[in-house]
Amino acid sequence: MISVKFPDGATREYEEGATGTEVVNSISKSLAKKTVAIRINGELSDLSSILSDGALIEFIMRDDEAALELIRHDCAHVLAEAVQELWPSTQVTIGPVIENGFYYDFARDEPFSVEDLKAIEKKMSQIIQRGASFTKEVWSREEAKKVFAAKGEHYKGELIDAIPEGDNLNIYKQGQWFDLCLGPHMRSTKDVGQAFKLTKVAGAYWRGDSNNAVLSRIYGTAWANQKQLDEYLHMVAEAEKRDHRKLGKELDLFHFQEEAQGSVFWHPNGFVIYNAMEQYIRRKVSTADYKEIKTPELMDVKLWEKSGHWAKFRDNMFVVPDEVPSMEDEEQVISGNAKLMALKPMNCPAHVQIFNQGIKSYRDLPLRFAEFGCCHRNEAHGALHGLMRVRQMTQDDGHIFCTEEQVQGETEVFCDLLDSIYSELGFNEVKILLATRPEVRAGSDEIWDLAEKSLSDALKATGREFETVEGEGAFYGPKLEFHLKDAIGRTWQCGTLQLDFVLPERLDASYVDKDSNRQRPVMLHRAILGSLERFIGILIENHAGRMPMWLAPTQVVVAPIVSEFDGYAQELVAQLKAEGIRAISDLRNEKINYKVREHSHAKVPAIFVVGEREANEGTVSVRRLGQQGQSVKSKEEAIIEIIKEATPPDLRQA
Repeated sequence: MISVKFPDGATREYEEGATGTEVVNSISKSLAKKTVAIRINGELSDLSSILSDGALIEFIMRDDEAALELIRHDCAHVLAEAVQELWPSTQVTIGPVIENGFYYDFARDEPFSVEDLKAIEKKMSQIIQRGASFTKEVWSREEAKKVFAAKGEHYKGELIDAIPEGDNLNIYKQGQWFDLCLGPHMRSTKDVGQAFKLTKVAGAYWRGDSNNAVLSRIYGTAWANQKQLDEYLHMVAEAEKRDHRKLGKELDLFHFQEEAQGSVFWHPNGFVIYNAMEQYIRRKVSTADYKEIKTPELMDVKLWEKSGHWAKFRDNMFVVPDEVPSMEDEEQVISGNAKLMALKPMNCPAHVQIFNQGIKSYRDLPLRFAEFGCCHRNEAHGALHGLMRVRQMTQDDGHIFCTEEQVQGETEVFCDLLDSIYSELGFNEVKILLATRPEVRAGSDEIWDLAEKSLSDALKATGREFETVEGEGAFYGPKLEFHLKDAIGRTWQCGTLQLDFVLPERLDASYVDKDSNRQRPVMLHRAILGSLERFIGILIENHAGRMPMWLAPTQVVVAPIVSEFDGYAQELVAQLKAEGIRAISDLRNEKINYKVREHSHAKVPAIFVVGEREANEGTVSVRRLGQQGQSVKSKEEAIIEIIKEATPPDLRQA
C-alpha cells in the first residue's frame, strides 16, 4: 500500500501502482469529471501518472488557471494532427506554448497561407470531437529514430539526437497520431474544447538559425471557454487599431529608417509629447528632492569591466576604438596595451563616479541623483519593435545612495512617488513583483540574502501586496518590478527599484559614518517610466492616439466657417497662445465639415468653430474629440476651460 497526501493535510491509502485517475475516481465522480491533470509534489503531471508513497497531490480542473497551458499544449498537438491529415507529406517539428497561445512549425514544400487556416480549424474541431485519449509511451532512442525515419520525419531524428543519453523519450499518442513530447497532457482531445483560433502564418528558420531551412509556422490561441477567447480576440483587434507604429505615422509623430536601426526620428508633433513628458517627470523628481545630473555617453571600457557590466552586457554594448587602429584584439584593452570606449547601456557606474567626488558624510545621505540619460543597447534587428524596443533610449534614471537603515524609508518614498505619477498619467492598476537572485550574478550568497530580505521587509512595511518571482533579479541585486495595466487590459513592466550592495563595493563608493569610520552606501537603482520612448509608445496605445489635452501636440484648432471671419479666428489663436496653449488656425478655403473631419482624424482634442454669430457675440462653438455635437461658449469661458485641461496634472490646483 502507498499513502498520498492532499493540500488540506488529509491522507489516503491506495494499492501500489495507483494512478491519479484511480485516486480522483475514488473520491468523487463530479470531481473526476472536471479534473484534467494532477500536480505531484508540485510538478504538473498526467492523470495517468503512477503515484509514489508519500506523494503530495493536487488535482487540476479544466477551469483552473494552471490548466490553460495544458489546453494550449494539447491544442498544438491537435493542430499538428490536423495538418498531417490534410497534407500527409508534411513534417512536424516543434510546437511550444507561448504567451496567450501556441505555434507549430512545419516542413512543407509549399508554405501555408492564411486561406488554409479555415480548413485546418475545421479539421481540428473534428479531432477534438473524436475525444481520443492522450496516452504516454516510453521508447528507446533506436526505436524512436527508426519509426520517425520510416514516416519521413527527419526533423524528429534531429530532435532525438539532441536529447541527452539516458533521458527518456516520451511518445504521446492521440488515437493513431503520435509525437515526441515531454508532456504532460490532459485526458483526451475533447478536453481542449472549441475555444481556439488560428491567428496567422509566418516563416521561421529551423532552430532559429538562418543557415537552416525555412519552415512554415502556424500561430494559434486557445482558452478555457468562448467568452475568454472572444475577449482576447477583441483585445487583439483593439491592439492592432492602437498600434503606436501605425498611429505614429498617421499623426506624424516619429519614424524609423534603415540607416539608423532602432533609433527614433522624432517629428515636431512627437517631440512635443516627448518634451512634455520629460518636463513633467523632471518636476516630479525635483519635488522629491532628486539632484539632476548629466554623465558622459562614451566611457572607457575599463570602467565597465570594473563594474561587472563588461562581462554581463558586452554583447549588447556598442564599442568604438580610441587611439587604436582596429578592434581586433580586445584583450589589449584590459592589459592597458590598447584602449576601447563603449557607449553606455545604463547610467549606474557613472552615477557612482559623481558620488565618489569628494568625501561624503552620513549627514549627506540619502543622496538622490536623477538623469535623463541617453543609453545605447545593441539589440538584435529582429527584436526591435517601434518605440517599445529601441537601440537608443532616454531613461528617466535615478540612483539613491543611503544607509541600510534608510532603505525602508526610501522604498516607501519611492513607491509613493511612483503611485502618484502612474495615477496622474491614468494608470491606477499596478502589480508589484519582487524578483530574486538570477543564476548568473555578482556578489556572495550572504550579500544576496541580506539584499533580498532588506527589499522584501521594506516593501512589506509599506503595506503593499506583491508576488515573488524567483531568478528574475538584476545581476547585482534583487528588484521590484511595477507592472501597470492599460485601457485594454494589457500589462506593461515599467518602474523598477533595485537594491544593490555590489556596485558600491566594486567601484569603491564610501561615506563617513558618525564614528568617523568608512562605510559602503547601499545603492538603490530606480526608474519610473523606464524609457521615455517606450512609455510614450504605451501612452499612445493606451489612449489610441487621443492624447490627454496636456500632451496633445496641437491642443486647439480654430476654424472659421468662411474667410470673412479669419480675423476673429486669428485673434482667438493669439489669445490661446498667450496662455501657453498650442493652438493653430485653419484658414483654408475648405468647407467646415471637411476641416472638422480632418482635424478629428488628427486627434486634435478641441476645435473652435467660428462664424458670423460667434464673431458678433464673442463666442465659439466647441467641438470635442469623440463627442457628438457642439456647445456654444463665450470665448473667455472656452479658453479658461482649455487652460485647465491643458495644465499638466502635477500643476493643477486641488
